[in-house]
Amino acid sequence: MVKFFRAIFILIVLLVIAGLLIVNFYGDPDVPDATLVAKYAPSPPSQFIDLPSGAHVHFRDQGVAGAPVLVLLHGSTASLHTWEPWVQILGQEFRVITVDLPAHGLTGAVPSNDYSQQGMANFVDEFTTALHVPRFAIGGNSMGGGIAARFTLMYPNRVTKLILVDAGGGIQPKAPTDPGLGLRLARIPVIQNIMLYVTPRGLYEDGLRKAFYDKTLVTAEMVDRYWELNRRPGNRAATLKRFQSVQDTFVADHVSEIKAPTLIIWGDKDTLVPIDAGEAYRDAIKGSQFLVYHDVGHIPMEEAAARSAEAVRGFLEHP
Repeated sequence: MVKFFRAIFILIVLLVIAGLLIVNFYGDPDVPDATLVAKYAPSPPSQFIDLPSGAHVHFRDQGVAGAPVLVLLHGSTASLHTWEPWVQILGQEFRVITVDLPAHGLTGAVPSNDYSQQGMANFVDEFTTALHVPRFAIGGNSMGGGIAARFTLMYPNRVTKLILVDAGGGIQPKAPTDPGLGLRLARIPVIQNIMLYVTPRGLYEDGLRKAFYDKTLVTAEMVDRYWELNRRPGNRAATLKRFQSVQDTFVADHVSEIKAPTLIIWGDKDTLVPIDAGEAYRDAIKGSQFLVYHDVGHIPMEEAAARSAEAVRGFLEHP
């Protein structure tokens, strides 16, 4: 028995040494916040606001002042930049507010350390209240779509219309066909901890190439942005905490209670949140509209920007 525990101890020591060597030789250091702000948050359009909870939030408030408001929520490991193609089109008629969610972009880790779906929905409530925006249309992609649906269920009197773009939220009948190497590694307990310090650029390139059907849209600049913003101090630890959270079934359990007019947009080549999830949202939300774009992946607002933005314009303009 003593030999057994000695062998286990030696194995643990060797694993620790191996981990330290990996971090030492292959580690990707944090990128200073000031460097990221200078590169990715030009003023204007970027702004920052401190919320009562202590969160220091990066957002953009663009478009037509005084027009109906559209709040847009990005997906996992993304940032508000993903909505810029829509902002350029919809901002001609609407006031469009985009925001880096907690554990993402230049908002990053928040004092509450709550990165659950409910915590994110509460963050959106606090953020929009701080901007004095009582009612608005809300849209979200992937993780952000699940948060938008959750917000609509939790705060129905604040939502005029709901837009779900390849939305997550736990209403997914089938598992992703290929979630990408980064997501697979992030679910392995020991590897998770190493990824606090080792997150190669190639992981983000692989993930983005899984998200886009048209691989030519995955530029070096895009990969750099994802890679660098996810190395903002505190982001990787917050993301790890989010990945370790238990799957929330609130949206799946209550989605049929959504009463807000809803537009559902999906790419038929989405391998991360397959189209079955869009069909499930369509079937559950009475009166919802469902648009499918062919040869488009997980991020239609970038891959089919003009077509999807025009569909949203028509949806928002319709009484």
